[in-house]
Amino acid sequence: MTEFENDNFLRACWRKETEYTPIWFMRQAGRYLESYQKVRAKHDVLTICKTPELSAKITTDAVSELGVDAGILFADIMLPLEGIGVRLKLVDGVGPVIERPIENGEQVEGLVGFSAEEHVPYVLDAVRLVKQQLAEKVPLIGFSGAPFTLASYLIEGSPSREFTRTKKMMYGQPELWSNLLSKLSAIVATYLLAQVKAGVDAVMLFDSWSGCLSPADYRDFVLPYNRKILADLSGKNVPRILFGVGTAGILSEMREADSDVFGVDWRLSIDNAWQLLGEAAIQGNLDPATLLASEKLIMERTSDILGRVKGKPGHIFNLGHGVLPETRPEKARKLVQFVQQSTRNRR
Repeated sequence: MTEFENDNFLRACWRKETEYTPIWFMRQAGRYLESYQKVRAKHDVLTICKTPELSAKITTDAVSELGVDAGILFADIMLPLEGIGVRLKLVDGVGPVIERPIENGEQVEGLVGFSAEEHVPYVLDAVRLVKQQLAEKVPLIGFSGAPFTLASYLIEGSPSREFTRTKKMMYGQPELWSNLLSKLSAIVATYLLAQVKAGVDAVMLFDSWSGCLSPADYRDFVLPYNRKILADLSGKNVPRILFGVGTAGILSEMREADSDVFGVDWRLSIDNAWQLLGEAAIQGNLDPATLLASEKLIMERTSDILGRVKGKPGHIFNLGHGVLPETRPEKARKLVQFVQQSTRNRR
């Protein structure tokens, strides 16, 4: 393991003893921070993602401003697909919008030939730059969207609540679905392995929308592809994090993917979630909207989560999803300080 000034995040991923409970936030480098707003006022999101200096600045500024125990690369989950020719826009307040949603096998067959060095060199350059700037103070997390989540964007054409088109293909055209997920998992594995080679210290698989699935559907149509990606990443001495939203009903199935860490949202208490997951590290699980509440309520809910964990090795404090744009940065900073200080005395 690389020598870091602060290695609490990595130690927790491996379920080792830590000085205190480490904390970081999904979307911690986002719209709620003034440092991000200044960059965003001059550049659109894709331009920022494709400019290593800007991506690195946003990533490292968030670490410095919040005092968190890990950085996460500023990027977008659609970058590998955009890199191989999927035409899309990142629309503020909406998300990825696909110009030609996938409807047939010919489109699926076009999702080939991905090379991280050729198609997303700016991501790898940003990783190297962030690592230089962090100077081993804290670890850096790389990430990718998981096959199901990427497929849902490609098929629906934009974010969805019902995922009707996605499920229609999944049920009605299982061979096409299998081909699509196989190609996407090959892309994701290649992408994450390239990030590891470039220097990230942990990788996170965002299966953000898998919570829309039943346990049987997850097991039959999604699990094999997540398991293959995570298997490809095993043995690299880099912890693997698997995360989804609304996954309380499929945690047992997710556990079969054999990740090192599982991110859980707020819809199930963290002690019950950990009981389902068994021998693994866990990340979570404060409702992001709690940061819009009073400081008193924030600390009460945080204390409840920490009390349920009881200092057990392997807990990484995080929100159950990304920081909301309306969040005041000082509340996020105070939460970081509270988690670090209050758990330091327990160990």
